[in-house]
Amino acid sequence: MKVLVVTGIWPPDVGGPASHAPELAHFLRSRGHGVEVVTTADVRPAQREYAVRHVSRRLPVGARHAAVAALVARRARAVDAVYATSMLGRSALGAVLGRRPLVVKLTGDEAYERARRRGRFSGDLDEFQRHEGGRDVALFRWTRDLALGRAAHVFVPSAYLRELAVGWGLSREHVSVLPNAAPELPSLRPREELRRELGFKGPTLGFAGRLTAAKALEVAFAALVQVEGVALAIAGDGPDRRSLERAAHELGLNGRVTFLGAQPRERVLELFHAADASLLSSSWENFPHTVVEALAAGTPVIATAVGGVPEVVRDGENGLLVPPGDPAALAAAIRRYLGDAELRARLQAAAAPSVEGYRPEMLLAQIETQLVAVAQR
Repeated sequence: MKVLVVTGIWPPDVGGPASHAPELAHFLRSRGHGVEVVTTADVRPAQREYAVRHVSRRLPVGARHAAVAALVARRARAVDAVYATSMLGRSALGAVLGRRPLVVKLTGDEAYERARRRGRFSGDLDEFQRHEGGRDVALFRWTRDLALGRAAHVFVPSAYLRELAVGWGLSREHVSVLPNAAPELPSLRPREELRRELGFKGPTLGFAGRLTAAKALEVAFAALVQVEGVALAIAGDGPDRRSLERAAHELGLNGRVTFLGAQPRERVLELFHAADASLLSSSWENFPHTVVEALAAGTPVIATAVGGVPEVVRDGENGLLVPPGDPAALAAAIRRYLGDAELRARLQAAAAPSVEGYRPEMLLAQIETQLVAVAQR
């Protein structure tokens, strides 16, 4: 079997699809399947043992979308199945034009994200499901549902998102919950050595991910203002970086908030291993890869209880959960965690074992099984 993997981001980009897509490609290759990749990039991505084709992000949006759909259609004709981790509409159109079955990994509500970006809606994801909206919102939902309707099967990382997808009209038997896989850890150096290298001089929290509105890092900054002596190291890049840098400066957090920029996955794992805890202040989420990565590295997570996060972060067991959009509650959780040595030790001991069931070979094999099944229909 040969599979075309479609992903909007690819290393050195940071984000869930940029972790998952190479991991799946490597797994499929190890199982004897052929693989090639279509992505978007600022510069030509490094080639691997398989072809990584890209469309330049320098193209205007409309032209870029058309170019992706056309490239997917051309490459689909040379494979047995298409697997899309993002760029849902373009992947669906390309798969239809290429006459190949499509399997999708759905990581969120594309209609909601488009409505947020276009300023058509400002509430949270759950509120959006009840929001009627105008013609633009109706169009966003129609295109989402049309693309998903072309998929032979849909994987979602959380039961939370599965219920949303069923609510959009997808049948339950065509939607499977498949949690994000825990990373295979490299040999991590001693924690104190990493802390010295990273310049950690006191209690330090770690964050990794794309710097977008969804991550609500302004809430994290407002919480830090209320907790003296605690620093935050941020790995990642994205459209909100400059505004976040200004916000940190205006709040007087210079020297306490460090922007490390985009980092390779191994460095992100080192960051989490060195940090006292991972911090996630998101206003909406599905099932973030970085939560699993932090826990796998033995680091508890202090997070907002949104989307599928409570399915992996269990309050008082391997982390602490707080309501979204509440800096005071987040600050209280940080103080509680850092001020209670017994709690901290207990959560640290439970972190890595809590994601042992998320081994990549177990989860990726389920995708392989589904791809083989749709390719043989």
